[in-house]
Amino acid sequence: MQPEKGNSDIRRRALDQWVGDWLGAPVSGEVASADASFRRYFRYRHGGRTLVAMDAPPEQEDCRPFVDVAGRLARAGVAVPEILHQDLEQGFLLLTDMGRETWLTALDGGNADAWFEAALETLITQQRFADTRGLPKYDRALLRRELDLFPHWYLGEHRGLRLDGDTSGRLETVFETLIESALAQPRVFVHRDFMPRNLMVSDPNPGVIDFQDAVAGPISYDLISLFKDAFLSWPEARVLEWLRDYHRRAAAAGLPVPAAFDDLLRWCDLMGAQRHLKVIGIFARIRHRDGKPKYLEDAPRFFAYLRTVIARRPDELGDLGRLLDLWECP
Repeated sequence: MQPEKGNSDIRRRALDQWVGDWLGAPVSGEVASADASFRRYFRYRHGGRTLVAMDAPPEQEDCRPFVDVAGRLARAGVAVPEILHQDLEQGFLLLTDMGRETWLTALDGGNADAWFEAALETLITQQRFADTRGLPKYDRALLRRELDLFPHWYLGEHRGLRLDGDTSGRLETVFETLIESALAQPRVFVHRDFMPRNLMVSDPNPGVIDFQDAVAGPISYDLISLFKDAFLSWPEARVLEWLRDYHRRAAAAGLPVPAAFDDLLRWCDLMGAQRHLKVIGIFARIRHRDGKPKYLEDAPRFFAYLRTVIARRPDELGDLGRLLDLWECP
């Protein structure tokens, strides 16, 4: 559940005081954004510039991964917010302002080719140069925990379905296929939410945010996150062209992608299926545990993504399609 309003108000006043002490002048922040976690962001105006402060209650959030990953990405040459001031005990960070507009609202059919070209260059930069030493691993246990969100939160808590031995075993076989494919891929820096909502319209464009959950994991993960977004959908033909563009660029940059595009596409399809199931489960959890129902409204988008890859991979994912039919999923 979200923090009580009284505690939120106390934290906001404390944040204003903390920022004001650092700036040397009283300030009051305006709400910049909030996300599906417990983090909140406030924008402050001072001396002709704007800064953004993160409020991350230590009981629910840990700022240290954000600080760590911000440094890794900055050293790699990726545009990320600079951390100007920090108090990890209180859960406060003061950041440079990357602007007010995300790619979620700025992208359209006319600029998508050029902008995604820039996004792919940023992705390749972080895959080539971001240090993965010491990052959590996208290992079997993590992949499985993510997949389990779907039967627990979506099928169980949201739909009230209980799996019998047969359906549970069939779903287990699908999960194993997805996990094995992910583990077989080369391991690189993985943002885990490299999507338009977390790309800022900035100079240079894009700026990258919300990277604190980064891991070392499968090379296709961020790529498929970019084009199979939670809030924007693109015609499959355009997605395939963008994936081909990545394949050419990544190979030229020396990244460990397969020689054949179809092999990369298989990685993307199976990695995408894992992510789509996870996201549906997360949206259901956010609704039923955290009291935020709006995210689940986008679940049909992810079922549509699943149906696309199921149709393209009947040998590996056909039974997943039959299970979705059995459960009357979109």
